[in-house]
Amino acid sequence: MDRLQAMRTFVRVAELGSFSAVAYQLGVARSVVTRQVASLERSLGAKLMVRSTRRLALTSAGTSYLEKCRVILNLVDAAETDVAEERASVRGNIRMGLPLTFGLKRLAPLLLEFAEAHSEVAFDMDFTDRRVNLIEEGFDVSVRITGRLNPGDVVRRLGSCTLMAVASPEYLARHGTPRTPAELAGHECLGYTDDPNPGAWQFTVGERLETVHVRCRVNGNNGDVLVAGAARGLGITLQPDFIVAPYLEDGRLVQILGEFSTQELGVYALLPSGRYLPYRVRVLIDFLAERLHANEPTKETARTPRTAPRPGGRSPRRAHN
Repeated sequence: MDRLQAMRTFVRVAELGSFSAVAYQLGVARSVVTRQVASLERSLGAKLMVRSTRRLALTSAGTSYLEKCRVILNLVDAAETDVAEERASVRGNIRMGLPLTFGLKRLAPLLLEFAEAHSEVAFDMDFTDRRVNLIEEGFDVSVRITGRLNPGDVVRRLGSCTLMAVASPEYLARHGTPRTPAELAGHECLGYTDDPNPGAWQFTVGERLETVHVRCRVNGNNGDVLVAGAARGLGITLQPDFIVAPYLEDGRLVQILGEFSTQELGVYALLPSGRYLPYRVRVLIDFLAERLHANEPTKETARTPRTAPRPGGRSPRRAHN
């Protein structure tokens, strides 16, 4: 029996709670996984897991052994990584969870560049806006764009982006340009439903944070769709700079309320807690952090393209369906 491999398999089964799920991840038959855990139990002379048709639970011995296995396997990974660093070779598989729009627009070109530079690295890129479970789904790292991290998240900040309120010139010509965030309440808006509070937009007015509750007739969990809707004159939307930038440049949209600061979102690499980070993943994260920071626009640059004029004397009106 390969004891280290059996320990790795045991840890995966304990974390996923399923022999079948581990077999699927490893690309082997379920019987291979069960035999490895059974062999480990025989060599230890102790039952590590209680198995039934519905659930799998660790025994007290299994719980204690699991923690020791994690320590041992992390030390083995660290030792192997140190050797790899000495050889200066970046190799192995990297499974990544990537946000859909930011992943396609900003990360995909960088990841393809990294793949060209490191021919011994194999990528598995999963583009999704949902929050993936790193351990259960077998991810090495995921990239998240958020203004609020969960307690216990292990992250490396890669960069940032800024939310911008935008609308089409045609919409503003029909309904007026809001001069303060409070006036957004009288406008049609397009809301991002994956936000914890999709109808509550926040701006800094003076030195205080002001929340405006907007009315959203068009809602969705994809910023590209909402920005396209705003460009058609359906209303005002609040979206990240990396989505609205092309629309601002060609004049399909203009920025409004640019003098009122909006929330800055962090771009984070989210890492599995309690695990040693492989060298190849560390090199990739360093590369992304360096390139994203170098390409990050300053706040002044981000706010310069085509800001909406303030038409004198016009008050906002509700859009008509």
